[in-house]
Amino acid sequence: MEMIDNIIRSETVGERIDKYIASLDNDWSRTQIQNWLKNGFITVNGKQVKPNYKCEEGDRITIRVPDPVELDVEPELMDLDIYYEDQDVLVVNKPRGMVVHPAPGHTKGTLVNGLLYHCNDLSGINGVLRPGIVHRIDKDTSGLLMVAKNDLAHEQLANQLANKEITRKYEGIVHGTIEENFGTIDAPIGRDPKDRQKMAVVDNGKQAITHFRVIERYQSYTYVEFQLETGRTHQIRVHMKYIGHPLAGDPKYGPKKTLPIAGQALHAKILGFHHPRTGDYMEFECPLPDDVSNLVQMLKKREEIGL
Repeated sequence: MEMIDNIIRSETVGERIDKYIASLDNDWSRTQIQNWLKNGFITVNGKQVKPNYKCEEGDRITIRVPDPVELDVEPELMDLDIYYEDQDVLVVNKPRGMVVHPAPGHTKGTLVNGLLYHCNDLSGINGVLRPGIVHRIDKDTSGLLMVAKNDLAHEQLANQLANKEITRKYEGIVHGTIEENFGTIDAPIGRDPKDRQKMAVVDNGKQAITHFRVIERYQSYTYVEFQLETGRTHQIRVHMKYIGHPLAGDPKYGPKKTLPIAGQALHAKILGFHHPRTGDYMEFECPLPDDVSNLVQMLKKREEIGL
C-alpha cells in the first residue's frame, strides 16, 4: 500500500478535501477518492473526515492508496455486438437472457466476463464484480449499454446519469390497450414490502419518472416507446404494472397468460450521451431483436384477420 503525505498551503484553504486530492493525481476520480475517505484510507491530521471537509492551512493529509484488488471474474470469449468503442467508452447491444454483471457465487457467462476478454482496461469504480458498468438493464431486457473503460470516463458518465442528461429510449409490448397517445408516470419506486424480491410503487420510494408514447395499438396489446428520466430498478416494468398495463412476457410483474416470448418484451433501443472526453453528443440506435419484432408482426397479422 502506497503512503502519501501532503501539507495544505494557504492557496488551497477552504477547498473541499475530495476536490483538492483529485487535483494531485489525474488518475484518481472524485468518486474513488470519496470512497477512500469513507473507508478511512485518507485522514486529515490523523483523523477521518467527510468528503466535504474544507481544507485548513497546515492540515496534514495522509493518503494510503489501496493495493489493486485482484479480479476474481474470469474473461470469457463471447460474440459481443459492439456498436462503438474508443479509448474511453464502449457501447454494446446486450442480448436477452444475459446477466450484465456477476454476483457472488455466479461469476460466469455475464456481459462483464465477455468485456474482460474483449478489453482489459475497464473502470474499477463499481468494484471487482462490476468493472466498467455505469448502468445496467435487466437480464431479460435486450439493448444498448454504455461501458466506461477508465475511472474518469466512468465518473463523467455517472454524473450525466445523475443529472438526467442521458437519452434512454426503450420499446416494448404491454398488455391491454393504452388510450392516451402520450403520458408520464411519476410514481416513487422502492422495495415491495410484501415481496422483498420485487420492486413496487411505494410512498417512501425514490422518485421515478417514465415517459411513454404509443406506437401502435392492437386488440389486447399496445406497442409503446418509453423514455427514462430516472433509472430505478425495474422502473418500466413496475410503472407499467402500476397503471394496469404490465409488459408482455414479464415473469415477475406480468400475467402468466401472455405472448410467446422468453422474458419481458422490452428493448433498450436508443442510447445517447456526451462523450466523457470530448463533450460531443453521441447517439446510437439498434433495431428490435427478432423475438420482439416477430411479436409485432404477429399482432399486426391478427389485427388484419380480425382475431
